[in-house]
Amino acid sequence: MTLPRLIICSAGVRKIATLAALLDDHELVRQSAQPQPGDSVVAWGQRPSALRAQRYAERHGLGVRHIEDGFLRSVGLGYMDAPLSIVYDDQGLYLDANHPARLETLVRQPLDTAQQQRTHALITAWREGRVSKYNHTRDAHPDLPAGYILVVDQTYGDASVTAGAAGPDAFTRMLAAALDEHPDRTIALKIHPDVVSGRKRGYFNVDQVRATPRVVLLDQDMHPAGLLADAHAVYTVTSQLGFEALLWGKPVRTFGMPFYAGWGLTQDDLPAPARRQPVPLQQLVHAALIGYCRYADPETGQRCEVETVLAWLALQRRMRQRFPERITAVGFSGWKHGYVREFFDGSRVHFAWFAKRASQDDTVASWGRKKDAALQHRPSDKPVIRVEDGFLRSVGLGADLIRPVSWVQDDLGIYYDATRPSRLEHLLAHTDFPPAVLARAAALRQTICDAGITKYNLTGQVAWTRPAEAQRVLLVVGQVETDASIRYGASTIRRNIDLLRAVRRAYPDEYVLYKPHPDVLAGLRSSGEGEGEALADCDEIIGDTSLEQILPLVDEVHVLTSLAGFEALLRHKPVVTYGQPFYAGWGLTDDRGLTPDVRRRRSRTLTLDELVAGTLMLYPTYVSRVTHRFTTPERVLQELITWREMPRQSSRWRHGIAKLFREK
Repeated sequence: MTLPRLIICSAGVRKIATLAALLDDHELVRQSAQPQPGDSVVAWGQRPSALRAQRYAERHGLGVRHIEDGFLRSVGLGYMDAPLSIVYDDQGLYLDANHPARLETLVRQPLDTAQQQRTHALITAWREGRVSKYNHTRDAHPDLPAGYILVVDQTYGDASVTAGAAGPDAFTRMLAAALDEHPDRTIALKIHPDVVSGRKRGYFNVDQVRATPRVVLLDQDMHPAGLLADAHAVYTVTSQLGFEALLWGKPVRTFGMPFYAGWGLTQDDLPAPARRQPVPLQQLVHAALIGYCRYADPETGQRCEVETVLAWLALQRRMRQRFPERITAVGFSGWKHGYVREFFDGSRVHFAWFAKRASQDDTVASWGRKKDAALQHRPSDKPVIRVEDGFLRSVGLGADLIRPVSWVQDDLGIYYDATRPSRLEHLLAHTDFPPAVLARAAALRQTICDAGITKYNLTGQVAWTRPAEAQRVLLVVGQVETDASIRYGASTIRRNIDLLRAVRRAYPDEYVLYKPHPDVLAGLRSSGEGEGEALADCDEIIGDTSLEQILPLVDEVHVLTSLAGFEALLRHKPVVTYGQPFYAGWGLTDDRGLTPDVRRRRSRTLTLDELVAGTLMLYPTYVSRVTHRFTTPERVLQELITWREMPRQSSRWRHGIAKLFREK
């Protein structure tokens, strides 16, 4: 099928990364001296390039398609991020109150029951996700009395102001009205983010505003969700925040004629065009967010529905606010600095190799427990955030400097340290897992098993065949003996050879299969003490065979603290633990090495899906290889599957670079 052609006259518009996805039902072409019949021209907003595009269309008798940023745009501001949504209008531009636009036609259309339900759910999701057009800033917590009036400034000369039948005097009238109509309330005047950043100027004289009684100037870059939620009413000229205030159920006063005014939902200073008549709020919301805007999924690069973008932006908002605004990362190797910034996105990260150089006023992030001794005297209100690889990490070994897709960031302890509680242990011990979360966990677990995903997902390995004569096969999993999980998670047995001998003593007639750690096999870590004698205490040592290929062929798995035990549980394999891994003590494993203190702390009995929900959904942080932004475990799984199928660099090259970094 031949797609209709859209002529893009502006070089700047052509560079928009998401444009092809947002206009996927068109063929996008450059400006041509010989346009074809049926071509249309893109006019973006009311910028000069849009006026040139409209003149070009008039000369050639072509249609015009008006495009502008959508109402749920991106994480960052326009110069930072490509839009995840646009409006697309074949009649006019929604900003222009003097001419009809497709949006107005959509607003007038009544909704059926399904559309009403979807719109109601969308409004609820908007509030719960605390999203806005831009979402790079944190929730605001200004020192304001309850029930303030929020007054919204805009950038000087903004197209929505001039097209919305307003000018500088409208802002003067707006502030005066807010003061006059609410004599007993504080007026909070919010400055536009582009004005705060210094890129543009606003309509108000800041010095005059500061001197005005009862007016508090909000001149910091802050997210509007909290301001709207706590406001008594919102005053605006044409700002989109007036529309968002309606989503929050707030009274709105307008002093221009924005797209959401004139429908009987706002108190308007200007008379509405005759074509606008009162409608329910849901009709306006459905028209603006569902019918009028187009959306691009930031992770797949494909067209999607508004709910997908809203959920993704809500995730970014939530994750970007978990930690304080400033963090000092102590002791991180240089190759990890980029990842630290990604996993702590939303905070300003500073790096220091020595703990003593971290300010006492900063929260500190540190890799595992490496810097614990140097950080033990930190202020009690500045906890150390311990960072470690997540349980779905990469395709390739961490010691090979392969980028991670998940880390854990623990403000209580760290999951492998059984000597103290960790955030994971707290989640598993105290979280109430609702049915929807457990259903999601079950689906996640099934996808992991079906795809054969493990922590490292090593490729190019040999197959293993179960011996025909073996009645029961016990897999014993070796570890790097200097690993922190053994130092802080083992109890009596601390060596691989001792684990192997304990299994052989307990099961003298079973077929015992020993698998050394992949880092040991790859030569990236030293073998354990006495591990060279392992064959005397087992029937077979297995080498370059992936865990996901072995697990279906064995009957039971024996570990000290290895993550292999958790991966075996996912596949419903019986697991015996001889140390104190995070998944032990919850009634899912045969535990032979737990101390009384750990048994006391982990007294709750969990189902497998509760363990999965806490371990894979609530505890780790996931960052997409595609967007380099926060993502979900489900999306990471798909990325790992795709990544595993890609050609990889030679092991010799990776090992050499990794060795160089370790030597430094």
